[in-house]
Amino acid sequence: MSKSNIFELLHQCRVSADDSAIKKLHAQLLRTGMIFLSHHLHTQLIATYAACLPNTNLHLLKNFFKCMNSTNPLHFNAIISDFCRKGFPFLALASFSFMHTNGVPLDTYALCSTLTASSKVKDLNFGKQIHTQGVKSGWSSSVFVGSALIDFYSKLSNVQDATLMFDEIPEKNTVCANALLSGYAEAGLWARELELVRKMHVLKLKHDHFTLSAALRACTGLSAVEMGRQVHGYLLRTIPDVESDVFLQSALIEMYGKCGLVKKAWQVFQLVGMEIRKEGRSRDIVLWTSMLGVYGRNGHYKEVVDLYDEMWLEGIRPDGITFLTVISACGRTGQVHAGVKYFESMANEFKIDHGPEHYSCLVDLLCRAGELQRAWELLNEALFKGMGNCTISMWGALLSACVDRGNLDIGKLAAQRALELDPQNVGICIMLSNLYARFGMWEEIGDLRALIKTRGLRKDVGCSWVQVTD
Repeated sequence: MSKSNIFELLHQCRVSADDSAIKKLHAQLLRTGMIFLSHHLHTQLIATYAACLPNTNLHLLKNFFKCMNSTNPLHFNAIISDFCRKGFPFLALASFSFMHTNGVPLDTYALCSTLTASSKVKDLNFGKQIHTQGVKSGWSSSVFVGSALIDFYSKLSNVQDATLMFDEIPEKNTVCANALLSGYAEAGLWARELELVRKMHVLKLKHDHFTLSAALRACTGLSAVEMGRQVHGYLLRTIPDVESDVFLQSALIEMYGKCGLVKKAWQVFQLVGMEIRKEGRSRDIVLWTSMLGVYGRNGHYKEVVDLYDEMWLEGIRPDGITFLTVISACGRTGQVHAGVKYFESMANEFKIDHGPEHYSCLVDLLCRAGELQRAWELLNEALFKGMGNCTISMWGALLSACVDRGNLDIGKLAAQRALELDPQNVGICIMLSNLYARFGMWEEIGDLRALIKTRGLRKDVGCSWVQVTD
C-alpha cells in the first residue's frame, strides 16, 4: 500500500465518517509499521479519528501523541491548526495542553492557533492563561501573537483588554490595528473606531481595504456623511482596484444609504464617473443586496422591484436577504400578488428555505392589503413548521391589523396564540383591549385589565432623544 493510497483512504473515511474503516486502516498501519513512516501520516490519522468520532476522548489523543517525537513542535502545530480548521477547537486546546505538560517548545504558531481555538469555544479563562504564558516566554511582544490576542479579546467582547494589548505591542502593524477595529465594530464603538483610523497615520500604519471598510462602517453607524465623503475620496486616490472590491463598494453604498443620499449610493453602484474602470467591475449578490436595501430603507419601493428584475436579467442568483427586501417593497406598494409570487418562488425556483423573517414580511404584506384570513392561514403554516418562538411579532402584526380592520374573530385568535407563546406580553393585552373597545365590549376589557393587574404587567414608558452637534 503506497502513501498516496493511504491518504486517499483517510480522506474517504473522513468524508463518510466511517469509524469502523478508520480502525481497520489503523490496525493495518500498525501491523506493517507504515504508521511510523512520517509524522504527517500521524497528523492525518488523528484528524480523521476526530472527524469520525466527534466524542474522541483525551486518552486516545494522548496515546497518539506519545508515539510522536515529543520534542518537535512542528507536528503538534499542524495538528492544532487542523483541529481548528476542521471544527474541533476543544481538541486543539487539549493538544496545546499536552505540548505544555510534556515540555514541547511553544512557538508563535502554537500560541496563535490556540488563541483562535479559545475564541471559538468562548473560553476567556484559557485564553488569558495563554496570554500569561506568552508574557512569560517573551512572545507577547510578537506582533503575530499580539494580533491574535487582540482578535481573541475582541471576539469575546472584551474590548478593554484588546485595547490594552494593542497599546503594549512595541512594533504594531496594520493587521493588529484591523483586529482592534473589528472589536470596536462588534461593540458598536463607532467613534473609537474612527479615532483609531485617524491614529494609524501617527503610528505610521497603512490603511488597507479592511481599514477603509471599517472606517465606512463607523461613518454609517454615526451617520457621519461628511467623514464618509472624505473616506470615499481617500480610497479613490489610494486604492487602484476599487472596482473589483465589492466589500468596499458595498460599504460605500450602505454609508450613503444610511445618510439618506440615495442618488449618491446609486452613483457608487453604477461607478458613475469611472467609465474607464468599469471593465474590471465585479457586481455580485452582496452589491446588489446593498443597493436593494438602500432603496427599501429610504422608501423607494418601486425601484426595489425594478432593480430585482435587472439583477435577475444580469444572471445574479438572489438569496434570502434579497427576497426579504423585495417582498417588503411589494407590501409597501400594495402588490399582493407579486409579493406572494416572490415568496413562493424562493422554495419552488431557488430552493431557499423560508425563515421566520420571510413569513413575518409576507404577513405584514397581507395585513396591509386586508387579507387577514390568508395571513391567519400563513401563520398557522409557520407554526406547524416549528417557528413558534419566532412568531410572537407576527401574531402581534395580525392582531394590530384586526384592530384597524375591525375583525374580532381572527383578532381574538391571534391574541390567544401570541399569549400562549408569551403570557407576559403586555403589548398584546393592550392591543386586544383596543379591539374590544372598538366593539364596546366593556366587560371583557374589565376582565383583561384585572388579568394585567394580577400578572403585574406594566407598559414600558416611551422616550426619544436628539443629538445636538456643533
